[in-house]
Amino acid sequence: QVQLVESGGGLVLPGGSLRLSCEASGIAVNMYAMDWYRQAPGKQRELVAGITSGGTTNYVDSVKGRFTISRDNAKNTVYLQMNSLKPEDTAVYYCNAQSRRSVQNYWGQGTRVTVSS
Repeated sequence: QVQLVESGGGLVLPGGSLRLSCEASGIAVNMYAMDWYRQAPGKQRELVAGITSGGTTNYVDSVKGRFTISRDNAKNTVYLQMNSLKPEDTAVYYCNAQSRRSVQNYWGQGTRVTVSS
């Protein structure tokens, strides 16, 4: 079976940092496009960051310079390092894996990030 297991969410102060982890089983993360999405209360889910199987990264404008997506192939894990967090970053963050041509698509369960003073 395929599983994406997320961890690292929590409550942080504005300006703080968190590192989210997405540990995959049943697939190899280096063979998939791996993405982080988030969904804030009352908002639609949005793509935050992605890394292709070739290692190319991309980010939504609102997190550029603050968030970094990375991949550890040996651990079969994708990370989202989040720095300089803002209250508007508050959301449930979801890990997603997608194969070429979207033949396969998998989601994690989500991990909640709350940025508040």
